[in-house]
Amino acid sequence: MQLKKNKLRVLVLGAGFGGLEMTASLSEQMGDFLDLTLIDKCDSFFFGYSKLDVMFGRKSPDSVRYRYARIVKPGVTFRQEVIHGIDPERRRVTTDRSTYEADVLVVALGADYDIPATPGLTEAGYEFYSFSGAERVGRILPTIEHGHVLIGVTGFPFKCPQAPGEVALLLHHYLDRRSVRANCEISLVVPFELPIPPSYGASKALLEAFQEAGIRYIPDIMVGAIDPARNVAELDDGREIPFDYFLGIPEHRVPEVVAGSGLVFDGWIPVDSNNLKTKYPDVYAIGDITSVGTPKAGAFAQAAARVAADSIASEYLGREFKGGYSGRGSCYVEFGNGRVGRVDVDFFSTPSPAGKYLNASAVLAQEKSSNESSARARWFGSESLISVDQSSDMH
Repeated sequence: MQLKKNKLRVLVLGAGFGGLEMTASLSEQMGDFLDLTLIDKCDSFFFGYSKLDVMFGRKSPDSVRYRYARIVKPGVTFRQEVIHGIDPERRRVTTDRSTYEADVLVVALGADYDIPATPGLTEAGYEFYSFSGAERVGRILPTIEHGHVLIGVTGFPFKCPQAPGEVALLLHHYLDRRSVRANCEISLVVPFELPIPPSYGASKALLEAFQEAGIRYIPDIMVGAIDPARNVAELDDGREIPFDYFLGIPEHRVPEVVAGSGLVFDGWIPVDSNNLKTKYPDVYAIGDITSVGTPKAGAFAQAAARVAADSIASEYLGREFKGGYSGRGSCYVEFGNGRVGRVDVDFFSTPSPAGKYLNASAVLAQEKSSNESSARARWFGSESLISVDQSSDMH
């Protein structure tokens, strides 16, 4: 790509963490040289962890959503449209309303949930990874007076690896406040030996918290199926666990429109880890939709977006690209009772990923809130809270 007099036409598909950070970063770097169109099927965004606030009744659904129409940045236009086709060779995208062609295409559509992929999950379980799923769980939690709540991962990889453990701890505190915890059993099934494998410190803290809360931790296995007739979870190794309530983390996959685009290999989009480019010229992919080697989490999508944006701007403006995706990111971990821990992880370190853990505290809870406010202001501006009638899932 060479320096042009015309504005650079950039098409960003998906307005989650990666798409929003890409939009803000390119607008800041390129200004009047940019003609960016941001497309998403939804009209609003929510931070993924805000589903926990909705699920446990800490915030209302309307209070955690931010309208894309509020985005006012130089060179940026938002379109709420459904994507029907992606042609990476021509950098052409068709939607339910129009056809777009671009100089640079950025795919940031995230991971979809394949709930039917786990037999019985739809009939006899609940999922809390979608916004609507979290709302549904939030409606049944006040009815729990006794019984066994089983939280189980059904597929790998999945978004926010710390989330199942967070839900177990938050559920413990929720039931305790309602004075019914003594009547309830909580179990957690995860595909790792440790809750957060790259960080022994964080894993140790979580395991101690599970033990203190009386949460049964079942590692190194996944739930393969649910038997609705018997209310039994069937693990991949043949074991069975009876339950009264099953909260499942559904299998993840790329959106269907991406699966048919030619971009996918072995389930996800492979990219150059230095600049997030795909095998197609001037086509990038960032966030949960890639197989870059970092977790499917917002912090890593943001970091990848900044690197890809710098690569795009550098090529167009004729400057040296000095970036490179570091594979580093920080994730917050909810422990309940207003305490939040933080894990700083380098997934590209050798010989294996390494993480540093900061103990859970109210100070880190405030830091998490401040970081959300900063990101919200960067992406949307200060006047962005809305009320919406429709439920929407973040890409």
